[in-house]
Amino acid sequence: MRTIRDIRESLPDDQRRHFDAELADTAIEALPEMLNRWVALSDDGFEEFLLSRPFEGMEFGARTYDEEPDVE
Repeated sequence: MRTIRDIRESLPDDQRRHFDAELADTAIEALPEMLNRWVALSDDGFEEFLLSRPFEGMEFGARTYDEEPDVE
């Protein structure tokens, strides 16, 4: 389980202010929904991972069902 601090620290600086403002105005009953939404928006490093090795080891353009069957 992530903590509110973990969520907050994973956000870019410009989004932290928005998170803090929404957190301050969110009712206790609505807190789980708000936090789940921000978890989905938070930066878990996946985007940087994809950009650091874009499509490494992947082959595009060929699909197995595009191959002609061997007819004898």
